[in-house]
Amino acid sequence: MANLKEVKTRINSVISTQQITKAMKMVAAAKLRRAQENILRMRPYAQKLGEILQNVSAGLESEENVYGTVRDIEKVLIVVIASDRGLCGPFNSNMFKAAQSLIIENYSDQFANGDVTILPIGKRPNDYFTKRDFNTVSEFYEIFNELNFENGRKIAEFALKGFSEGTFDRVDIVYNEFKNVATQIIRKEQFLPILEAETSSESINNDYIFQPNQELIVKELIPKSLKVQLYKAILESFASEHGARMTAMDKATENAGDLLRDLKLTYNQTRQAAITKEILEIVGGAEALG
Repeated sequence: MANLKEVKTRINSVISTQQITKAMKMVAAAKLRRAQENILRMRPYAQKLGEILQNVSAGLESEENVYGTVRDIEKVLIVVIASDRGLCGPFNSNMFKAAQSLIIENYSDQFANGDVTILPIGKRPNDYFTKRDFNTVSEFYEIFNELNFENGRKIAEFALKGFSEGTFDRVDIVYNEFKNVATQIIRKEQFLPILEAETSSESINNDYIFQPNQELIVKELIPKSLKVQLYKAILESFASEHGARMTAMDKATENAGDLLRDLKLTYNQTRQAAITKEILEIVGGAEALG
């Protein structure tokens, strides 16, 4: 059985750890509140804009809609959105597994030819894919240092330019959609070419009047809509990260409490055994003297 000093040291260590996890949970909760407000405001706007984007794109001729052009898939860009830091449970590792499963399931031939490029958003995915010798674009991974639409726009512009110039034939996004504090849903979505609306949907309306002209709509509105969609995915992932971290720290605090109870029980048992031993030694000594 461990001596009292060792058990006491462990108790103090667990108490310190529990205080840290409690503080991190509170910080994550405060950040989550702001991130959740941002994504809840963004969702209705992005959803309606996405519907308009699909309808407008479906009403254009193929040669007019450069972002809706379907080509043979030879070169692929995958945008992987994760986080800068850990201590958020399996949040990052699930993202990495999702991105790799997407490659294996859909782009194994392209990957074998070295034609799959990863655009990581967050330090963790950048480190993960760079160390494993993936083709990576490491220009935008620090966006969470200053998360705003302007920085998100630069990432979307890189993807749009690469697709329009033929550098990439397909652009996908892998991210976590925020549902609630305890639940994040992994999404693998096609970003480019633009997915056309389902022909059976009642919401489809191709009877648009283009003002000032159709060319300007293609050059201005469609790229702006795509930038909003990508920024929404980043905000979803950002809120999911803080939800996952809050849940992980809450669980860590509970586990520390359970461990603390066990250690205190061990401490009391050890202390009781030591006292009993001392009493027996005293009684034994007294009997010997008598």
